[in-house]
Formats: sequence, C-alpha cells, structure tokens
Amino acid sequence: MTNTLFVVSEEGYWAEECVEPLTTLESAGVDVTVATPSGDPPVVDERSVDPDEVGEETAERVLDVHENHPELNDPDPVAAVDADDYDAVVFPGGHGTEWDINQDQHARTLLRDAVAGGDGKALVVCHAVGILAFTRTADGEFLVDGRDVTGFPNEWEEGIVDDHHRMPDGRKLPYFVADEVEAAGGNWDAELDADTSVTVDGDLLTARGPESSSAAAQALLDELGVAAAASD
Repeated sequence: MTNTLFVVSEEGYWAEECVEPLTTLESAGVDVTVATPSGDPPVVDERSVDPDEVGEETAERVLDVHENHPELNDPDPVAAVDADDYDAVVFPGGHGTEWDINQDQHARTLLRDAVAGGDGKALVVCHAVGILAFTRTADGEFLVDGRDVTGFPNEWEEGIVDDHHRMPDGRKLPYFVADEVEAAGGNWDAELDADTSVTVDGDLLTARGPESSSAAAQALLDELGVAAAASD
C-alpha cells in the first residue's frame, strides 16, 4: 500500500492545507501517518476554522477532521520517523510552521531524504515552503537552489501582518517565505494571476496556499501513480 507521512505544526497549521490532502489521499487508499515536532497533537490556526474566515462549510469539515482524525490526534515525534519508510512526505502550511517545522532539524532531514533518492517525493504547502530556505543536501548545498517553486507570496503577507510584521495574535513573523526561498536560490513564482498554484520540480511539489490544497493533493496522487477516489 502507498503510504505518506504528514509533518504538521504545533504552532498553528492551516486546517485546509492539511485536511484536504490528508482526506483526499486516504480516500484514494493511501495510508497516512502524522508526525509533529514533539509528538503532541498539532495545533490548528484558529483563523483556519473560523466560519467568517473560510466559510461555514469548510470550517465545519476541517474542524471535524482536526478533532476526530485518529492519526492527527496521536502523532509520532518527527525524530522517530524516517522518510525512507514512506512514499511521500507532506508538509502542510500555516504561519505556525515558521516557528517550528521550518526550524526543526529532523523535519529538514525528512524533507532532504524524501527528495534525495529516486523513489520518495515531498509536497510542501504555503508557509511550510519556507523550510526549503533552511534545508541543505548531503553536499551542503541548499536543496531549493535552482528548483522551481511556489508558495505563500509576500503580497498576501502584507495584508495580514502590520507595519512591524506582527501577526493578528501579536507574534512577530520571523520572515517572509518568498524572500528566504529566493535567497537560497529557488526559482520563485507564486502565479498570482492564477486561481491555484502547484509546481512540480522532480520529486519536489510545492503549493501556494489553501485554495491550491485540492490541486496539490491531486498532483501528489498523480506523481505517486495512485488514482483518485471516484466522486459521488
């Protein structure tokens, strides 16, 4: 059976960016394991389950998965899992990833190992794309150097943080994802004129944000050679 590892933030993951790929893959028969930095259940960004922010239908659906999905509520520590044991590693986004996932040594190792060989793949979404700016290959080069990627654009960040880069919850955002990824050599294009943005560069898939979650899940299924579940 095809299996995937989801590496999810304890500092605030964006619900749709995790739930949409997770449930799409499971519906297609893919086995899912979840890991977090400490092994505690991931913490959802409250804005991503707010009906006023994402709509009532989405809020209800993603909150139900967040609260009741067995793997999301019983994750492994990232230090205890190995990318070689999975066909793909998925990094859902959310601002919270800037404080834990993107800075986690073992999460970076999972990403590096997922794309280092000929079999593994990685899907990195939204703010989690920032991990590419801090992940190096076995040769010490930036993993993203020369690769085509998309992710959460600066233009959207400026509508969320204030003039001092403080989030609505008062935390200061450490960096803008696009700036760091470009500085590490990534070929950045968030395709702002497109409704969705998913980029496939070899074994590395990146997605722009929540509205690209479904397309990202389908792209990963395509890369894994797994047929999506039939629609009702």
